[in-house]
Amino acid sequence: MSVDEERRQIELVVDRLAVEHTTVSHDMVEQIVHEVHATFDGGVVRDFVPLLVERSAKRKIAALISF
Repeated sequence: MSVDEERRQIELVVDRLAVEHTTVSHDMVEQIVHEVHATFDGGVVRDFVPLLVERSAKRKIAALISF
């Protein structure tokens, strides 16, 4: 996966999660997704990064809403 394609996929993750979690601001969703995405910096295999980011961000957002 190219860097541009990964960025595009990450922005799609932001959009999907913002639609799924309307009680959380779009900016907060974006911040969470980008923070999670940053944890994958330096990884060699990038093909599954958007999927892993989405799963992790979903868990963080769910934890945020449950408080």
